[in-house]
Amino acid sequence: MKALNKTWSVLLVAILMALALIGCGGEEAAPKDATPPAQQQEQNNEAPADSAEELKTTYPLTVKDSTGVEMTFEKAPTKIASLTPSETEKLFALGLDEEIVGVSDNDDYPEAAKSKPKLGGFQVNEEAIIAADADVVFAASMNAQNAEKLRELGVTLFVNDPKTIDAVMENIELIGQITDRQAEAKAVVDQMKQELAAVTEAVKSVKDEDKKKVYVEFSPGWTVGKGEFMDEIITAAGGVNAAGDAEGWFEISEENIIAANPDVILYTDDVVDEATKKTLDQLIKERGGWDQIEAIKNDQVISVDANLLSRPGPRVTQGLMEVAKAVYPELMNP
Repeated sequence: MKALNKTWSVLLVAILMALALIGCGGEEAAPKDATPPAQQQEQNNEAPADSAEELKTTYPLTVKDSTGVEMTFEKAPTKIASLTPSETEKLFALGLDEEIVGVSDNDDYPEAAKSKPKLGGFQVNEEAIIAADADVVFAASMNAQNAEKLRELGVTLFVNDPKTIDAVMENIELIGQITDRQAEAKAVVDQMKQELAAVTEAVKSVKDEDKKKVYVEFSPGWTVGKGEFMDEIITAAGGVNAAGDAEGWFEISEENIIAANPDVILYTDDVVDEATKKTLDQLIKERGGWDQIEAIKNDQVISVDANLLSRPGPRVTQGLMEVAKAVYPELMNP
């Protein structure tokens, strides 16, 4: 709307200037090569249409997924399924509610996802997936053997595996291209970039020697190291990953975390130990020797939204903001 107002403002100024020149000195007062106002209006009106055309997908479209499999779409898919929460969030963010014919059992966001047909959880329901008859099925970080099996059953499977925030945004743009929702994808990515920039600006003053060590625990005894987007989130939030000397998701050595001595411990807020019924923060604080860790001594054991923290989807930059607020509240909430 701002861009449109600006366009009309420029047009109005041009018209008023032309009228003023005519009033002061007749037709010769206006430059002979000046564009007539009517033609200017036509050109200005056409500009948004040209931009809109640039955001329309041209089919057939050939793309390659994270497993290296190449596939061609003859037209925008009208029946779409998802096997992972992050992909479901992307599809809904692009306004594909009506096209979604199935989601995973673990999907809980947005609310509309809960009412969609279920296609399995950590173990996919092959019969349900085939019955959904989707033009394309999106999944994230799928086991290669499972992916191959679905493809052998005739499923058009597109696997995504973004490892960085930038890769998440590029992936959203790619899905927007496949589904002919490029304008929607651009809007989502623009919002994510704004959130990323807000955090970057807030923590830019933190010197390397002053950066806090951050330890994240997703389930009892499990954390994340280098090579995953969660590690980048800690870094982008101005912290240092206390488990960053290892790679991927792994089971911790309690002694190593004590030695790392993190300043802040983040834990997911949805974990309860089945045997003891204790929450994750209770388990963390009760571990032998962990009472000597700075984060625990200073009561810096902070819960974070599990979904924001673990899903490489359109809300990943909201997760980044939550981490930054936990680590540097004085900078994020001045």
